[in-house]
Amino acid sequence: MKKELRRTDYVQKTQLIAFKEILSFREALIYLDVSESFLYKLTSKGAIEFTKPNGGKLYFKKSDLDNWMMKNESTSKEQLEQEVYNHLKGNSKQNHNLDKSLKSKTDGKKTD
Repeated sequence: MKKELRRTDYVQKTQLIAFKEILSFREALIYLDVSESFLYKLTSKGAIEFTKPNGGKLYFKKSDLDNWMMKNESTSKEQLEQEVYNHLKGNSKQNHNLDKSLKSKTDGKKTD
């Protein structure tokens, strides 16, 4: 019974957090799904923005928490392959234009 009550309380808190823009320290823990010590470390290192009105409790903008979570985004294999392909394709066009330009200079002709 206690476990169900805690689960219901947790669900209610997460639903409330979804509609808030400013989160308390406890709400930020739930939102980020991290431990207290980890969040304290982030704040002491300056890795995450927060406010501390009147030197009291810590508060976080949800947008700042989102930005922190999206740092060091991992790129998928497919995305990396596409970037390499696009890069090589771009270099191929540049090399072709360079070769054309050099050839026309040696032939005494102008390029388009």
